[in-house]
Amino acid sequence: MGSGVQIRGINYGLKQKIWTTISIVAVITIIFGTGLTYYLYEKFYVEKQKEILIMQGEELKKFYHQAANKTEFNKRVKWTDESSDAKVIFTEDPMLLSAGIPYEEFADNSLITFDERQKLLAGKKVIFIREHPRFHQDILAVTIPLLKNGQLAGALFLYMPLADVYEPFKSIRPVLILSLIVLLTIVLWLGHKMTNRLIKPLKEMEAISKKMSQGDFSQRIEVQQSDEVGNLAASFNTLASSLEAVDQKRREFLQNVSHELRTPLSYMKGYTEAILDGVAGDTAAVEKYVTIIHNETDRMQRLVHDLLDLAQLEDDSYPMRNEPLPFAQLITDVVDRFELTASQKGIQLIQNLDDEIIVNGDSDRLEQVVSNLLANAFRYTPPGKPIQITLMKERMTAVLRIQDSGPGISKEELPKVIERFYRVDHARTRKEGGTGLGLAIVYQIVKKHHGEFLIDSDIGCGTTVMVKLPLFVG
Repeated sequence: MGSGVQIRGINYGLKQKIWTTISIVAVITIIFGTGLTYYLYEKFYVEKQKEILIMQGEELKKFYHQAANKTEFNKRVKWTDESSDAKVIFTEDPMLLSAGIPYEEFADNSLITFDERQKLLAGKKVIFIREHPRFHQDILAVTIPLLKNGQLAGALFLYMPLADVYEPFKSIRPVLILSLIVLLTIVLWLGHKMTNRLIKPLKEMEAISKKMSQGDFSQRIEVQQSDEVGNLAASFNTLASSLEAVDQKRREFLQNVSHELRTPLSYMKGYTEAILDGVAGDTAAVEKYVTIIHNETDRMQRLVHDLLDLAQLEDDSYPMRNEPLPFAQLITDVVDRFELTASQKGIQLIQNLDDEIIVNGDSDRLEQVVSNLLANAFRYTPPGKPIQITLMKERMTAVLRIQDSGPGISKEELPKVIERFYRVDHARTRKEGGTGLGLAIVYQIVKKHHGEFLIDSDIGCGTTVMVKLPLFVG
């Protein structure tokens, strides 16, 4: 439950962080975009107006030197003043620009400063943006010196209020503000949708993880997206399926173990009580009961041994030796141990082994594989019938084939025979001492040797098991 609370806190915190980040980024972006728009407008538009004023001033300066008389030049100045957005002032006494006296608009202040007048005297243009002295608004002004014989003979003062420059921008300001509000609303709405889309599967994972912590692995997340979050949801579903399968196997394992232990324990308890209560009667009956108790104890011991063995093999960290082995010799050694059983049951062991085959592996574990497979073959082969053992090479693989003459296994049951405690014939196998774990152990050992374990059978056709192992490469 503690982990569930922690996950919930992370989810809500993540939603707040994402939403806050989107909102901040959206607002900053819009503010930056608006500021950049104003800046670029001022930068480029005002610069453009400067170029126009300078061009007009240079044209008038050029005409000043070409005009036949002052009257003609004054007409040109007046025409430029009336036909353009700029105001044009011409004076032959630049001192008046410093005084500002003859110009009504600038009567209270000078048009240019002392330093700017010094630039004019040096033949340099003066460009500035300055607050209008009377209307308290900025003006853009360009002063062009008029030189004769290297001396300042006059000056052209061209200016325009910046309010006029910004006038086109004012007309679209309401539209721009409305557009920014709409854009901000859309961005925040999309951010809200995106945040919910991102957080929804995480919240579902939180809810499902709570149920998983309580043992319910049946819930799944509905995957509706193919991005990283969708892949995470799909992986979570895969994890839930795996845990559900593991939980199911665990339950089946506990049920099987309980079932396997219940029978011998009930036998041992019943016969022990019979002996203690004196129900057994004579000595022969007591010996019979003790023998049964001993056999059941022995079977329980084998069961516990096989369970521990299987648990070790299913652990990925279990160490497995890897050394070159003459596989045919190993098989022969195991078969020799079954010779007495074969002679007692009248079973013929037919061997066809390639002595040159060498594999990499753990000799003890591979002996266990061959022993378990032969034990199964003996268990199901009737007296007088043969068991064929073949070892051959197929490309870079060693193939061990053991074929019995038993009743066979139906195609429906074949996939289940390597499951723990699964028995094709429950009564027969328990009677003869099988634990139902032999093939599961074989499967795990072969898997750890990077091999393949196959079973082929059908009713009335016997059973053939195959173990394929990689050949040793020196």
